[in-house]
Amino acid sequence: MRFARMLTEVFAPGVLVALLLMVVGLHAGSWWGVGAAVFTAGIPMAYVVRGVRRGRLTSHHIPEREHRRGPLLFGLASVLAGTTALVALGAPRALLALLGAGITGLVVFTAVTAYWKMSIHAGVAAGTVAVLVAVYGPFALLAVPLVPLIGWSRLVLKAHTLGQVLAGSLVGALIAGTVFPLLR
Repeated sequence: MRFARMLTEVFAPGVLVALLLMVVGLHAGSWWGVGAAVFTAGIPMAYVVRGVRRGRLTSHHIPEREHRRGPLLFGLASVLAGTTALVALGAPRALLALLGAGITGLVVFTAVTAYWKMSIHAGVAAGTVAVLVAVYGPFALLAVPLVPLIGWSRLVLKAHTLGQVLAGSLVGALIAGTVFPLLR
C-alpha cells in the first residue's frame, strides 16, 4: 500500500505534465516549458490545494467525481490563458502542440467526469509515454511499464475500477498520440 501511494504521488498528473512540458520545451531548445508548467500544473494545483485547505475538497487527488468538474474547468481556463500567452510570445511549436493535446485531454476528461470517474492518473501517464515516443522515438517505449504500474497503484488504493484505469489509459494515449503529432 505504501508503494502504491508513493507511485500515485510521484507520478501524479500535475507532476507528469510539468515534467513533460519542460522536457519537450528543452528538446525544442528553450525553457518555455517552465512557463507552460506554471499555467498547466502550478496554478491549477494551487487552486486544488486551496480547495482542500478550505474543506471544499477532501484530497488533492479529488477522489469524489462530483467535485472534479470545478477544478478541471479552472485548470482548463488556466491552460488556455497560458497557451494564449505562449502563442503571443512565440513559444516553440512542439510546446504549443503539447499544450493543444493537453487542452483536448482536459476537455474530454472534463466531459466524461460529468458521468463517470475515468482515471486521469492513467490518462496522463499513457499520454506522457505517447508524447515521449513521438519526440524521442522507440527508445521512449522503455517508459511503457510505468502506465500499468500507475494504473495498479490507483487500483490498490481503490481510487478507480479496472475499467476506469483502462479507459483513462486508452483515452490519454489516443489523444496525446494523435493530437500532439498532428499539431507538431
